Amino acid sequence: MQALLKFSRAIDWLNAQVGKYVIWLIFAATLISAGNAVVRKLFNTSSNGLLEIQWYLFAWAFLAAAGYTLLHREHVRIDVLNSRLSKRAQVWIDIIGFAFFLTPLCLVVLYLGVPVVLEKMQSGEMSGNPGGLIRWPVWLALPVSFTLLLLQGWSELIKRVAFLRGQGPDPMGRLPDAQHEEALAQALRAEQEAAPAAAVTSDAPAPRAS
Repeated sequence: MQALLKFSRAIDWLNAQVGKYVIWLIFAATLISAGNAVVRKLFNTSSNGLLEIQWYLFAWAFLAAAGYTLLHREHVRIDVLNSRLSKRAQVWIDIIGFAFFLTPLCLVVLYLGVPVVLEKMQSGEMSGNPGGLIRWPVWLALPVSFTLLLLQGWSELIKRVAFLRGQGPDPMGRLPDAQHEEALAQALRAEQEAAPAAAVTSDAPAPRAS
């Protein structure tokens, strides 16, 4: 089980890194959109390539962050009944969902999507719009993102099985903010460093009265 939990932590780290940097795709799309609007207003011209790269970036940001979103349990959940169940029942529902719904869905998308991406790369298909972009980079977002989502689903599955076996923490709560974790770690280190000094002070002999 410990090997699986180590594998789970590696997946969590991978999707955390993806989520950390994918926000820059949104920032880039925003800059391109603003620049394109300014150029169109000032010079009465535009570029289909600039318009298309905006939705390329948005598609990559939306899809690539799916695993990160699952890691932080931010997907939409209809829990009118689920929230009324016991913790173990909720965990079992998640296990069934990850094993029998999320995993097959991701595998089907990969099975159908990878040949399409390879075909797009081999053919060099271009956009039908004048000045448009080559198509395969945006299609590549499908296998990459569903692979990340599949891995994160397996990570969540491992964590829930570990919880049921008493070998892992509660996987149903929200993850703590990284800044709060860092602040807590710093506070604990400061407390540990202060403890020896306090012990020395308490052991020191009291001054004699003159």
